[in-house]
Amino acid sequence: MSETIQVQSYDAWTEITLNRPDRLNSFTEEMHVAFRSAIEAARDNRHRALLITGAGRGFCAGQDLGDRDPAKMTGPPDLGATLEKFYNPLVRLIRSLDMPVICAVNGVAAGAGANLALACDLVIAAESAKFIQSFAKVGLVPDAGGSWSLAHLIGEARAKALALTATPLTAKEAADWGLIWKTAPDDALMTEVRALAESLANGPTVGLARTKHLIHAAQGNSLDAHLDLEAENQRICGASADYAEGVSAFLQKRAPSFSGRA
Repeated sequence: MSETIQVQSYDAWTEITLNRPDRLNSFTEEMHVAFRSAIEAARDNRHRALLITGAGRGFCAGQDLGDRDPAKMTGPPDLGATLEKFYNPLVRLIRSLDMPVICAVNGVAAGAGANLALACDLVIAAESAKFIQSFAKVGLVPDAGGSWSLAHLIGEARAKALALTATPLTAKEAADWGLIWKTAPDDALMTEVRALAESLANGPTVGLARTKHLIHAAQGNSLDAHLDLEAENQRICGASADYAEGVSAFLQKRAPSFSGRA
């Protein structure tokens, strides 16, 4: 595994840390490959929750522009190819995982780094963190799903304001606007998110995963179509070992012990 990514595996969940603190954890191709490999390993090992954070004073400053400097190249970079090869598969992978994905934004999240965080299911930010759609400063459009996430999470007016002006948004503002879930004191962030990851990893994973995917699907479904999709997913959950255990625990007035099995 590349040193640009640190992985800590627990019994049922994985913590992945972006580890280029001297460059605010900005992405290189090596880092992309290592990060995706770590996520796929968590999935393949059937872990039941994933926590993503950054090392040092920032979460992620997006792409390392030193690798995409036109002055050092024989022609203009193909940034569309960068998205198609690295960022887009990464966002699709995170969104498709059959487990909750928590993002602990420990500092500044800029450009694709901000939008990587927004691709996760639960985002908790340190009170000192900031979110910056920095693309306008270098003549680019929001990528890594940013133009989609912003529009869906906070609406057209605020999405345009952030994207066109590159105005930094504080963690408190991001939570107040509904861009992220909530904030935590800087010195309590990792304790809180690790406890959350542990709790989710010991939960009814089948239902949690299907809840996540239903909410994703709701944005493109009519109510009528979505009611049918809910029934389909509830049928699967109702036949799961998790549901049987949950009902037994409820009736027996004890804490459930979920296996995460269908």
